[in-house]
Amino acid sequence: MKLSIVTTMYCSAPYLQEFHARASTAARQLTDDYEIVFVNDGSPDNALEVAVALYEGDEKVRIIDLSCNFGHHKAIMTGLSQVHGEKVFLIDCDLEEAPELLPQFCQMMQQTGADVVYGVQATRKGDWFERVSGDLCYGLLNRLTKCSLPRNVITARLMSRRYVESLVRHRDREIFLLGLWAITGYQQVPMTVVKGSKGSTTYNFSRKLGMLVNAITSFSNKPLIVVFYLGTLISSAAVIAAMVLVIRRLAYGVYMSGWPSLIVSIWLLGGLTIFCLGIIGIYLAKVFTETKDRPYTVIRHLYEREGGSQK
Repeated sequence: MKLSIVTTMYCSAPYLQEFHARASTAARQLTDDYEIVFVNDGSPDNALEVAVALYEGDEKVRIIDLSCNFGHHKAIMTGLSQVHGEKVFLIDCDLEEAPELLPQFCQMMQQTGADVVYGVQATRKGDWFERVSGDLCYGLLNRLTKCSLPRNVITARLMSRRYVESLVRHRDREIFLLGLWAITGYQQVPMTVVKGSKGSTTYNFSRKLGMLVNAITSFSNKPLIVVFYLGTLISSAAVIAAMVLVIRRLAYGVYMSGWPSLIVSIWLLGGLTIFCLGIIGIYLAKVFTETKDRPYTVIRHLYEREGGSQK
């Protein structure tokens, strides 16, 4: 098979028919040997029913129905592990990213010989807070992780078969997909695109903050190193302060007094202790999760044709 188009579904029912029509048109500009793979990530609306209707009317459609909502990134990895195409086009189905980008991505891949052509926004969409916080997050991630993460990346990307096979070999249970895309390697080239907006997003502030913590703790051990140096600094300061107190007492007969200063010190050291234990706890939780070796998704049903029958 020449081409696979992969997308995930979550509250996606209003967009599926238009997405299918536009993606099919874009694919036929390149080849008639293609498939469109819908991954149902436990969508609470009737997205699965709409997709099944598309499947019944188009032999190019396949559906991977997950048993519940596992998350966008895990659903993407599951879809990529099931594709058949020599080239794989990953895109969200909410039409913020135009399916018509496919021929442009394919042309860029042919011109550069790259294994990946990925879309980036020239300017991050959203209000000033989203843009500033996004820049800060990317800056923090690039400082704390060993891989260089491109800014303002969108989901849409065209990938070679060998890249996809290498990508799905990662078996992280806590997936940070942007980092996995980067560390998989191969030649990857950006392509500037304009991303639309449907007016709402499932990625609220708390979810973005959780993704940031997951990204840092998945790709960097620097927070643990910071904890070590912070502990060393506090211990050194405590030793110096104790020596000063002893010298003042022996040489000048001065006692240190002050209840407020004592309470502040206790609260400061207690807060730092809890903070450092929290960082260590996050890493231990990740070790616990990874060692259980559970599958990160469960496929309830596959809608695909083999010899003219549904599996």
